[in-house]
Amino acid sequence: MLHVLYLVHDVSDPAVRRRITMLRTGGARVTLAGFRRAAAPIGDIEGLRPIDLGATRDGRFVQRLAAVAKTAVSIGSKLRDVPKPDIIIARNLEMLGLARRARSAFGAAVPIVYECLDIHRLVLRDDVLGKALRATERHLARDVRLLVTSSPAFIANYFKPFRQVAAPMELVENKYFEAAAILPAERETVEGPLAPPWRIGWFGALRCRRSLELLAGFTRHMEGRFEIVLRGRPALSEFPDFHAFVDAEPYMSFRGPYRNPEDMAAIYHDVHFSWAIDFFEEGQNSEWLLPNRLYEGCRFGAVPISMDNTETGRFLRQRDIGVLLPQATPEALATALGGMEQHRFDRLKARVLAHDPRMWSYDRSDCGALVEKLRRLTTVREPLATEALA
Repeated sequence: MLHVLYLVHDVSDPAVRRRITMLRTGGARVTLAGFRRAAAPIGDIEGLRPIDLGATRDGRFVQRLAAVAKTAVSIGSKLRDVPKPDIIIARNLEMLGLARRARSAFGAAVPIVYECLDIHRLVLRDDVLGKALRATERHLARDVRLLVTSSPAFIANYFKPFRQVAAPMELVENKYFEAAAILPAERETVEGPLAPPWRIGWFGALRCRRSLELLAGFTRHMEGRFEIVLRGRPALSEFPDFHAFVDAEPYMSFRGPYRNPEDMAAIYHDVHFSWAIDFFEEGQNSEWLLPNRLYEGCRFGAVPISMDNTETGRFLRQRDIGVLLPQATPEALATALGGMEQHRFDRLKARVLAHDPRMWSYDRSDCGALVEKLRRLTTVREPLATEALA
């Protein structure tokens, strides 16, 4: 059984749980080690007890670097009870340096996989700091065996033009995970809530103040014909007044966190549209990413809303689905959605449901394919051909 040491920047990140599930479903044994954003150590993730590397703070890049530097000195003792892994996966740049230190501690040539699912705004700066961070990434990634990323735009706009990683690149999209095999003819037929009001669901990492203000302005303008349902983890480092802001809005509600994948069908069946827009790092990461909510919402028949000039917008336009906005204003939203009627919504939803569920989901066979690709890294020295996991 392939033994994977998974080093992560935040063990409580729901995406970490999803990747652990994929690896274990594919037949791998996983040891998890990482930092946490919570005050107390995390006791259990999918039956795993993570090796705690200490606390870091969201949005505090310097503090995180200091924590990584401190841990680099003691990583050997932190992993002293861990058998030598077959492969190390480093999630994000800050963990890549620790992966190299861990490999040295094991005293063996363990292959390293670099998993990068976001391009941090600091590495895109054109000043001394940005150039230094890119040089550091190139140095740390000089002998990684595989780069795993989630959007082709990350490759086209960052990794290739800046020549950051020479290794083969594997596209593993942020798809929903299905525990059972996906049947090609399967379709979602569950009816959504009665409308009006029309409900827009914004789920996941809630970190975009501009989206929050835009949606609030739109619903006030529509005087109750539209409601906003928020679920997930608000980034209080970006808007510490999040809860007060939402409480003051008459057509907006925050309904707390949810479990992925257990709660996904229920929360998306409770809305008509999914908000697939993020201005958090406008013009850079937010324009290039293909977010989890894109796949999750479409899997359960929620009609996605996106900006037209983003990678998500291009993705939707190619498939002739969704609602695309030319501008991020309440007026543009009102033009696109304000006159919504049931017959139009039924057509929009039917276009989403007409696509094979495999476009939105990974199942056990995909997990097995991913683990098999990782296994090949431990036995084959020549570079692997770049291909997307489909």
